Amino acid sequence: MGPDRVRRWESGALAHAVTDPFGQGPVPWLRGSETYYDDSGHVVPWYVDPAAPSAPGGGPGGKPGGTASRIPAPRPAEVGPRSADDVHRQIKGFASTGAVTPGEAIDFHVTVDPPQEFGVDVYRIGHYGGDGAAKITTSPRLSGIVQPPPLTADRTVSCHHWWLSWRLQIPSYWSIGAYVAVLTTADGYRSHIPFTVRDSHPADLLLLLPDVTWQAYNLYPEDGRTGASLYHAWDADGRLLGEADAATTVSFDRPYAGAGLPLHVGHAYDFIRWAERYGYDLAYADARDLHAGRVDPTRYRGLVFPGHDEYWSVPMRRTAERAREHGTSLVFLSANTMYWQVELGPSPAGVPDRLLTCRKRKGPGRPVLWREIDRPEQQLIGIQYAGGVPDPHPLIVRNAGHWLWEATGAREGDAIDGLVAGEADRYFPRTPLPDHQRRILLAHSPYTDGEGVPRHQETSLYRAPSGALVFASGTFAWSPALDRPGHVDARVQRATANLLDRICKRD
Repeated sequence: MGPDRVRRWESGALAHAVTDPFGQGPVPWLRGSETYYDDSGHVVPWYVDPAAPSAPGGGPGGKPGGTASRIPAPRPAEVGPRSADDVHRQIKGFASTGAVTPGEAIDFHVTVDPPQEFGVDVYRIGHYGGDGAAKITTSPRLSGIVQPPPLTADRTVSCHHWWLSWRLQIPSYWSIGAYVAVLTTADGYRSHIPFTVRDSHPADLLLLLPDVTWQAYNLYPEDGRTGASLYHAWDADGRLLGEADAATTVSFDRPYAGAGLPLHVGHAYDFIRWAERYGYDLAYADARDLHAGRVDPTRYRGLVFPGHDEYWSVPMRRTAERAREHGTSLVFLSANTMYWQVELGPSPAGVPDRLLTCRKRKGPGRPVLWREIDRPEQQLIGIQYAGGVPDPHPLIVRNAGHWLWEATGAREGDAIDGLVAGEADRYFPRTPLPDHQRRILLAHSPYTDGEGVPRHQETSLYRAPSGALVFASGTFAWSPALDRPGHVDARVQRATANLLDRICKRD
């Protein structure tokens, strides 16, 4: 690969960096006890020095003529498992489905270049004493092959023709939750595949992972030639193009770009670690489960949308509205929720909900902003998207006597530094509000947008006629403040606990 192609790939990584103001933080499973397959096919700790000297005598145990021993020793800080990229495709993969129930199987389609053995370690995200994840199982050694290049059609990139690499049967005793399959080649390259294990048993709270929005941002492959998302594509010279030239349809049948973790996935993981630490009764599902009717939201006291959740289909919105009318509370912990209306369609093989289409403003057809079809998101959420926040600003507490701020130590007008970041929502006075018994704004935070125009963010809470509470943080930075190193704020933690405790007690 020439340096020009690497440069193009790096420009794609840069686009990711400016889209997610927080990054993913430390990867929770890169710890000293972890292992991977070395180039001889043996399992070794990841900290083993690949350049370790031979044992005395030139071979194992000092036997002449043998191969060099691998002697465990601390690696230098810059050495360790290396992230795969989309130029060289050292190891990349995707799953046949986003969510699976115990007793079902999930298929993994993986490409490995150069061909070699690889292994899969499966982790469950959670608190786990501060580790952030726990290893659940490890695959046998698997034979890796170079899969065919992605297929493209009018900017849509799909790998639905890749061969099956590994089928994982989910045991009936596995805990529901958010999982990550960590793929590692024999020579130490690593990539990831997120998936969800869901169940139909009732719980207090249903956590909905925003896999539809994750796929909308997915630029795979970030190779300077082929990749496309609903935001970007490449021209013939490897330059990153904007929304006007991006894809209108993207496929779930492809890896996530870069290291294989979606943009903004960290926001969901922040909430999960915090909520499981404090023992909240959580069920798990994906946005596509909400779309397809695979979960009944009325079985739960609250639905939690933990991260950036910008792309919603008509069935997703209808189901959330039905839940609110039934008395199920809604918790939106990010901003710019339900901005674009999308459609989900089958793959070329007929598998449902594997293609995501959002026409935006290109070509003929109806507008696809919810607020442009007379169904503004404020009518469900209570506030709606106002714009980007180029630099973090403080969140300014309002109505500090409200029970949400109880025991947080927050007083009227207090500033919580850095909590307005990424994107922000506010109340639009000319936009209809949802039917409500009571409504309150719990923050009003001035900031300056990228053009230097003064704007403001707001945090909202209302009680629907059914008794359901609907909370919207109005900022990207709320979930990171729960459990992201460098972003934790005890006032936000306590306010979130106050909210969820009320919901779980149906107060």
